[in-house]
Amino acid sequence: MAVRDAASLLVGLLVLFHTWGAWADVEVNMEDRVEVFRGETAQITCMFTSADGVGAMIIQWFYVTRSGEKQKIYYQDATMKFADRGTPFTERISVNGTGATGEVVLTISDVQLEDELEFICLIKSLTDGVGEGRTKLKVFETPNRPTIEGVQTGISVNEESPSKIGTCEVKNGFPKPNITWYRNDTPLRSDQDVVKVVPSITSESSGLFSVKSELSMKVVKEDKDDQFYCEVTYFVPGGLRMTETNRINVTVYYPSTAVSVWVESPKGKIKEGDSVELHCHGNGNTPSSLISITHDGNTWDTDKVVLNNVTRLHSGVYHCTSTDTDSFEEISGNTTVFVNYLKPAVVMPEDTIVVAQGGELKATCNALSSLQTHTVWFKNGGEVSKGHTLILKDATFDTAGTFVCVVTVPEIEGMETSGMLLVNVQGPPEIMKPEYTEMEENFETTVDLSCQVRGFPAPTVTWTTSDGKVLKTASQTETEEGIQSVVRVKVTSDITAFCNASNEYGTDTVTFNIKATINTTTPATTTTTTTSTTTTTTTTIFSATVKAETAIPPKKIKKEGSGVIIAVIIICILLLAILGSVLYFLYKKGKICGRSGKQDLTKEKSNKDNIVVEMKSDNTEEAVLLGVNGEKQPPSNQGGEYLDVQK
Repeated sequence: MAVRDAASLLVGLLVLFHTWGAWADVEVNMEDRVEVFRGETAQITCMFTSADGVGAMIIQWFYVTRSGEKQKIYYQDATMKFADRGTPFTERISVNGTGATGEVVLTISDVQLEDELEFICLIKSLTDGVGEGRTKLKVFETPNRPTIEGVQTGISVNEESPSKIGTCEVKNGFPKPNITWYRNDTPLRSDQDVVKVVPSITSESSGLFSVKSELSMKVVKEDKDDQFYCEVTYFVPGGLRMTETNRINVTVYYPSTAVSVWVESPKGKIKEGDSVELHCHGNGNTPSSLISITHDGNTWDTDKVVLNNVTRLHSGVYHCTSTDTDSFEEISGNTTVFVNYLKPAVVMPEDTIVVAQGGELKATCNALSSLQTHTVWFKNGGEVSKGHTLILKDATFDTAGTFVCVVTVPEIEGMETSGMLLVNVQGPPEIMKPEYTEMEENFETTVDLSCQVRGFPAPTVTWTTSDGKVLKTASQTETEEGIQSVVRVKVTSDITAFCNASNEYGTDTVTFNIKATINTTTPATTTTTTTSTTTTTTTTIFSATVKAETAIPPKKIKKEGSGVIIAVIIICILLLAILGSVLYFLYKKGKICGRSGKQDLTKEKSNKDNIVVEMKSDNTEEAVLLGVNGEKQPPSNQGGEYLDVQK
């Protein structure tokens, strides 16, 4: 029995040595792994050497199934090469190279996740030497961009266990991506009492992986401004890549340790009439606290109060109280509000004052205020004095009127008050000189005469004419300066009207002179030539119409100075002198009737041929014809003689 066992062992050793010697004839070299993205093309290289040379070799390719079995997918020798039918790679593989080169390359197109297998290159020599090499094919898929979602509700620092912060997720990666949580650039690791990270992996129907990670943490007040985000790492051919989510912040609820109350508006000093907005806020952050504001017995259960049209009564201390409804702990703060005021202006003497002409007036204007004031006096919109006291000396009617004092607070814009004082100057009436007192008006026209009177007490105004007639006043109104009286007069003749003003201190009168005029037209000039056997006579006839056809506007005469009157008189004298010289020259030449020795014409002829027109200068409607001897022709003959001349 022992001899038989020893013989069997010897035979086994001989076979092993023979096999080792045969395999030692071929040496195969391959990469440990080849990495590609899904959908790309993979190339697996097989390099070999043999003691017999690299001539005609048998080359075969296999892959190892998930169960561990070898499955041939390709065969090649000196006479043939083919891909095995019915394998997952039949239509997607090709092999380049022959045994003569010592290198062959297996190419797999459109690599899929299930292609992540181990591939075997087997080389067999002519002397039955065999060698093989193995390469693992690794397939990768870049995942989608990761997402992060924080909790929408706040997290209280009073929670006893970690509270959920948020969730990170990355989908469709291969191999499985990895998620790491960060807080303010610091990675978070699981700590059962403080930090809890719970990952979950989902294998999609496509074979890709989706990874989700949930972060829970116990928060403190200092976490209120923390930034949380996730870092995702995943493999790619030849290395590792990383991407980050956006950053989130969570609401942390924590109780207040102090309360502040302040005036939000207006900024600066407050005055009566303003709208004041008060705010109250604690330094905590919790929805469970109640805030109230109190002042002088009034309570507002809110963190904001608006006081409209404030007065001095709104001044004082405002308290703000914050109550935690969980612990019922109260904390409070306060602020002081002061409302500046400016009382209405008080003018002394009040309302109205009477001062005699030439007298002196002293008035004061004051307004009580919480701040420094400034006072200015105005009259008719113009500044007349500065300061609380107004002093007017040597009063005249020009002094009379309404004075307004304006009191302002320079520190606060728009803070002002005002008062008024009416000043009457006591004295006799004074009629303000009209622009025109001398005027010319047409007959039957109506003229308005106006008289402006000032004085105090208010004067009585009457209108009279030179013949003692009292005119009815058309209107009488009181003005800032006194009384304005108007009378309406119809011009039927020359009129002299008087405006009479009087009060207990005296009287004053102004005179209006109206001259009545008649409308006239411009005289027309006609030239007639008459021929005689002995002489030729040219006569010019002036025709005057009785009724005016063109109206001349009425004239208002403004009284001129004595120099103008003297100049007018001198001009008239010169004109008269010139006229006398012309008449004397005509008389010498025999051109004027009355020198019988110079004329041989009969009286009858003279009456027809030498008719001239005498125009009266007093604007009457009478035109008188003169004969050659200066005799007046009766009116009945004038028309006939005039007709003869026209013929």
